[in-house]
Amino acid sequence: FAVGMVVDAAIVVLENIFRLRQEGRSTAEAAYHGARQVWGAVLVSALTTVVVFAPILVMDLEVGQLFRDIAVAISVAVLLSLVVAVTVIPALAKRLLSGPPPSAETQLRLPVVDSLADRFVAAVMAFTRRTTASRAASVAVVAMVCGAAALATWTFLPKLDYLPEGNRNLAFGVMLPPPGYNLETTAEIATGIEDKLRPHWASETGSESASGESVKIDNFFFVVWRNQTFLGASAVDPTRASELVPVVRDAMFQEPGTFGFVNQLSLFGRGIGGGRLIEFNISGPDLQAVLDVALRATQLISGTVFPPTEGHQLRPNPGLELGAPEIRVIPDPVRLADSGVTATELGLTVDTYNDGLRVVEITVDGKRLDLTLLGPERNIRQTQGINNLPVVTESGAILPVSALAAIQVTAGPVEIRHLERARTVTLEIRPAPEVPLEFALERLDREVIQILKSEGLPPGVRLGWSGTADQLAETWDEMVVNLALAVIIVYLVMAVLFESFIYPLIIVLSVPLATAGGVGGLALLNIWVYQPLDMLTLLGFVILVGIVVNNAILLVHQTIFHVRQESDGVQEAILKATRNRIRPIFMSTTTSVCGMLPLVVFPGAGSELYRGLGSVVLGGLSLSALLTLLIIPPLLRLVAGLAEASAAGRKAGRAGSPAE
Repeated sequence: FAVGMVVDAAIVVLENIFRLRQEGRSTAEAAYHGARQVWGAVLVSALTTVVVFAPILVMDLEVGQLFRDIAVAISVAVLLSLVVAVTVIPALAKRLLSGPPPSAETQLRLPVVDSLADRFVAAVMAFTRRTTASRAASVAVVAMVCGAAALATWTFLPKLDYLPEGNRNLAFGVMLPPPGYNLETTAEIATGIEDKLRPHWASETGSESASGESVKIDNFFFVVWRNQTFLGASAVDPTRASELVPVVRDAMFQEPGTFGFVNQLSLFGRGIGGGRLIEFNISGPDLQAVLDVALRATQLISGTVFPPTEGHQLRPNPGLELGAPEIRVIPDPVRLADSGVTATELGLTVDTYNDGLRVVEITVDGKRLDLTLLGPERNIRQTQGINNLPVVTESGAILPVSALAAIQVTAGPVEIRHLERARTVTLEIRPAPEVPLEFALERLDREVIQILKSEGLPPGVRLGWSGTADQLAETWDEMVVNLALAVIIVYLVMAVLFESFIYPLIIVLSVPLATAGGVGGLALLNIWVYQPLDMLTLLGFVILVGIVVNNAILLVHQTIFHVRQESDGVQEAILKATRNRIRPIFMSTTTSVCGMLPLVVFPGAGSELYRGLGSVVLGGLSLSALLTLLIIPPLLRLVAGLAEASAAGRKAGRAGSPAE
């Protein structure tokens, strides 16, 4: 990140020294005045680059934690580069530029580059001269450029995602087979999955993949827990681990009626579903009503909204069926009253013959032990034996449980989840990798939640989502605040250093132009590699706030110098500033772009994390370098006269106050 930024201040100082040397000034004079003239500009540029990271440093969310070290490194590097630019660069320039002043005849010219540069400079100067000639032309240019940038940003801004997945070498799946399967059946499922994946095992068919063949599996595991089954595989080639996901998924879903999902484990997701898991919660007081709504929602999601054939995955947690055998003892109040037995006593008796009844805690040899009352072991070997459990009545008679309660053999849930003390079924949805999370949430709300509500929900049933969806909303809200805070901080810093509230407004208007360029850079990257607008990528727009204003600062500061130090008119000062600052603007932009280009272009470990951020910064810098030359001169033409009149009035007031 910093390798292209740290040379910006040095470029501006050295270019200004070289320009003064070209004008025929002595080496010492050019070194001194060259640094002195642009000292204010490079100071403001460095400070805006640094202060824009302040909101990131105090951000407590995952995004802030991931970027905090980079923010500190860039801030320190830029501040040190400012010190070097105003101390080392002038000293070296005085030594190294001690020969005769460079001229057009002695300069080395590049055949194609210099001719194109000359034409570009001539075109920019002609455009600037025409637009600054009248206020109407200036207003028209500003309105057109800003309007086009805002429209392009609004039109092409992609949907949001949360965090990049990373490239972890593990495809992990959670499997939910139909309820009621015993261990033997589950073992047969595992064997079938192994047989399906065996041709991909490196130990069976070799570690080299043929052309067009999927990546080979290095390790594979299948684990059955009491209420959960999961499996996973790692690749021989870690860079191709994502190719294992469809291979393992096809093997897992060959069992009819199976729910679950397989994904490449995220670097940032805390749960099994990774960083792109939507938890669609259906809650209510009646479990059967909740299951009915969950089943209908599953039909809508798997049918047309997120069909599995398009790479979407769904897993209900817990299952959608009452698959666990259950025996219910329902007390008969009349029979209990006739026998003098309470419902509590009946329940305690059944517990005693079932799991045992903890009576009291006692101390034996200094150790605290539970005293438990147990019935005879293995006394009940059949379900019907519950009917004959003995219950002692108040009169001392012994009656079977069936004489005091109704015994029902039914089915119950394997697991009961609660959300805010309400029974809940959670549909865990993992959209396909190319579907942004924001788009998936919008579609879930429009094509599932709204349809369920229109069909009528049972009393007390509530719908909502959690998981990454909540984190996305929370992070987006904080990012918006941080972006606004970054703009305000940059504006206030420039207002203090320029001693004006008008000039910083001109400079801040270059930020929307950079936003359009950032969106364009992201769109260009998506032509070759899919890159969503995740929260790390969104940080690129925060960084742009502090970087893209540098070009505008150079133009504004140079214009102020010509007006105040050389007593030029406003239009003449704007033209001279534009002509003098085209070269450093493009030099500093080129170094920043080239410094960050490998982050976007070259693959490698971690490149998928910051590739989107780099593309946003590259696009914003590149477009703003061009559009700044189009919009800043007309803006200066509109407000520079007013700003200088206000500054002159303040100066005169300060000069006259002692005499008063």
